[in-house]
Amino acid sequence: MSTHQSVQRVTIPQIRACKHQRKIAALTAHSSVFASLMDEYLDFILIGDSTAMVAYGLPNTLSMTVEQIAAHTAAVVRATSHACVIADMPFASYQRSPEQAFDNAAYLLAQGGADAVKLEGGAVMAPTIKFLVERGIPVLAHVGLMPQHVNTMGGYKAQGMDDEAAQVVCADARAVQDAGAFAVVLEGVKHSVASDISHELSIPTIGIGASPECDGQILVTEDMLGLNGEKVPKFVKRYADLATDVRQAVQHYAEDVRAGNFPETQHCFGVKKPQS
Repeated sequence: MSTHQSVQRVTIPQIRACKHQRKIAALTAHSSVFASLMDEYLDFILIGDSTAMVAYGLPNTLSMTVEQIAAHTAAVVRATSHACVIADMPFASYQRSPEQAFDNAAYLLAQGGADAVKLEGGAVMAPTIKFLVERGIPVLAHVGLMPQHVNTMGGYKAQGMDDEAAQVVCADARAVQDAGAFAVVLEGVKHSVASDISHELSIPTIGIGASPECDGQILVTEDMLGLNGEKVPKFVKRYADLATDVRQAVQHYAEDVRAGNFPETQHCFGVKKPQS
């Protein structure tokens, strides 16, 4: 006889149902420490391929592997119980064919424990999205500025800035909705274009450098916490300056060690506390 446990995590249907009801809050994470601290406050946590840059110091997102994303996803899943966990599909893990995409997405769900996957691409990826959704894999789509397309886009440039480009982004957003995506990330999209898309679509839009009219927002956590260098992207609001706090803490620790002030006997084993 089997028993059914109550579902505690935010579910994909619940995220989709936020449309016209309330805003969706999301951030990235790649470690159990950060994931555990943010879990209770977020609707979903994304294990982004941005991990390549913020965790591995790489110049772009292109070299992340499915195995790496799965390992980081598993760490986030183990540390959380509330937020929905979504794994990015790395470059070259889904573009070849719907079958390739299914194999790698299934791996991220089965081995990483993800609740859903995210992939970049609009109309060209619609058949793949449809293929995955019909086989039980929820998909968060991603259009506009697509970091995995950095070479073809000629850098990280805002999208939809003229009428022709705006039509492309809008068409991409419609295509991924029609293919069955439960929500779509709009990254680096002109404000008015992102606003129009958000009002037109029946699925939630998740903005990053897009518009306040989006149904939710996501940022790279390291950007938001001031851990990713002094340059602040236009679309980021910094809520802390943890880099300064970390530097100061490490400086004080090193000074204490060199001055012989740490450790003290109270930090050692086998030492009785003096009786008062």
